[in-house]
Amino acid sequence: MNDSNFLSGVLVPTLYLLSAVLFIYGIKGLTRVRSARRGNLLAAGAMLVAILATLLDLGLVDYKWILLGLVIGGAIGAVAAVRVEMTSMPEMVALFNGSGGAASTVVVLSILWARVVESGYDGTLASLNGNASALTSFLSILIGTVTLSGSVVAYLKLQGTISGKPVLLPGRHAINALLFLGSVGTGVYFTFFTADPASTAIFALALTALALVLGVMLVIPIGGADMPVVISLLNSYSGLAASATGFVLHKPVLIISGALVGASGLILTQIMCVAMNRTLVHVLFGGFGMEDSAGGSAADSEYGPVRSYSPEEGALVLETAESVVFVPGYGLAVAQAQHTVRELASLLEKHGTKVSYGIHPVAGRMPGHMNVLLAEADVPYEQLLEMDEINSEFKNTDVVVVVGANDVVNPAAEEPGSPIHGMPVLEVWDARTVIMIKRSLSPGFAGIKNALFEYDNTMMVFGDAKKVLQGLVSELKEALAA
Repeated sequence: MNDSNFLSGVLVPTLYLLSAVLFIYGIKGLTRVRSARRGNLLAAGAMLVAILATLLDLGLVDYKWILLGLVIGGAIGAVAAVRVEMTSMPEMVALFNGSGGAASTVVVLSILWARVVESGYDGTLASLNGNASALTSFLSILIGTVTLSGSVVAYLKLQGTISGKPVLLPGRHAINALLFLGSVGTGVYFTFFTADPASTAIFALALTALALVLGVMLVIPIGGADMPVVISLLNSYSGLAASATGFVLHKPVLIISGALVGASGLILTQIMCVAMNRTLVHVLFGGFGMEDSAGGSAADSEYGPVRSYSPEEGALVLETAESVVFVPGYGLAVAQAQHTVRELASLLEKHGTKVSYGIHPVAGRMPGHMNVLLAEADVPYEQLLEMDEINSEFKNTDVVVVVGANDVVNPAAEEPGSPIHGMPVLEVWDARTVIMIKRSLSPGFAGIKNALFEYDNTMMVFGDAKKVLQGLVSELKEALAA
């Protein structure tokens, strides 16, 4: 066997197989906090092996452009990894999803340009590449472009550049239906019917434009409360687009890795929907969180007497507690208070207090947001307890410290007729005392009153989460030193 046959027949397929196996184990590692870092490294290694195998498979290529791309892309990734705050991870994930969709679209468009337009091929795309490859070309452009524009809208909502509230345009469902049907019609036409290279290019670009608008229209009606679901779904879309591109390029490793991302994203989306007691259809079309800005003030005025306490009074309660559970929410992320929470927890542990953390699946702006923040603060993995594990423990807990969470601890979930009725929540009210750290009585993303604020065993401590926690640490240190 000569070198060329060995390269194409043995080495490249073996490397592709190795890459696929590493991708599988990488994603498996991401299912647990303890193994997530290793899983991420395995997946990164799988991508490196896939790139090297592809370069070997291509043979003679102009490496200066490839190296330039590696340097520029690597520099952007390195800078982002170092400089982007953990609180901005949801936005970064949204951009990653969009980048994946954009890459799939650009690759397929470049293939169309090279194989059809530049070559002047006089025939349909289906007759050139086969029906399966032609169909996946159309699907890759559609899904990839929807992912790109939808992810940009999600990023802007998370950044606060545009309102996080749903934008419900009149006749939006009819508009979306027309855009979708127009995209499908355009894709089918340039794939199976047009035999003119110029027409193929025009219709491919028309499909891209329609899909861009469709992506925007699909995401702008979705409110901030549903962003974890949207991010999971867009992640799945990016995987499906990549898998479709794999069929176009005849690269099994791209099909496998894309399918893994697509399937895992769909599974995670379903988990998020169950955690919110909502269907995916309701998330995509329900306009949850449509309450206007005046709703917060109205919700404030509905409260009866709410008792406000100082950090000093909160520290007195913590000083006598034998067990404490911290419940983090998006307010912790905004205040960047994860390290201060860890400092307070360490202080309590030295005092002999049992400490754990209750994690709700949709707390924050993306799946696993709280886990990521607390891991950054070196919180032990074994102290992070999921909702199903921790709920039965609240009855035996002396103090629950809720840091910036709202909807995920709202007892309204147990009230028929409530917008969040049936949503699984952390039942913190079963604890002896609840210390609720919030800036104000304003509602969460659901836009509804939280009756927990009025409970007899609730201590409301108002202020920036980080400053309040620092006050608790300072007071507790003085009390323990006395």
